[in-house]
Amino acid sequence: MTAMPSAQRYVRLSGEEFRLRLREALDIYVAAMKYPPGTAEQRAPMWLTHVLREGWRAVAALDDDDRLVGIAYGYRGMPGQWWHEQVRRGVTDREGEQTAHAWLDDYFELTEIHVRPGGQGRGTGEDLLRMLLDGVPDGRVLLSTPEGDSRAWKLYRRVGFDDVLRQYRFAGDPRPFAVLGRTLPLD
Repeated sequence: MTAMPSAQRYVRLSGEEFRLRLREALDIYVAAMKYPPGTAEQRAPMWLTHVLREGWRAVAALDDDDRLVGIAYGYRGMPGQWWHEQVRRGVTDREGEQTAHAWLDDYFELTEIHVRPGGQGRGTGEDLLRMLLDGVPDGRVLLSTPEGDSRAWKLYRRVGFDDVLRQYRFAGDPRPFAVLGRTLPLD
């Protein structure tokens, strides 16, 4: 894998800017998550509907040539959203309704955060995470990530994310995932 130029600047994206960079963002997502070809076409409509959710925000890392090096976005998590319902069911089944309420009643869902594989390990992910969460009014942030030793795991632990749900299998993905969370604001 060839190294990519590192991020030279970070920008907040409007919904329209996000739409214009959707193909590029999905290419990063597929590569970083090691999904099969065709995944981007399946996910594109979902990502576009996420832009319409309450509290949606996105940030991008760009190189000197204005190419996307990394992307992060999220929104306010709420009942009725697919991820919210999946996580609520998993936490309730394993930890009880009280624990589910404690995590899921006031949170920002960090929906996606990805850095091109050739550009990882340079602090871009942490910069994206901090910029995305800066000023989020919710009391907590939650995310899901595949189980296993990875740079993402090291990042989440370094910035204080705790286990909410482990070894969980979301519908549509055979891999086990962890749901991690922490209070906001970040330090």
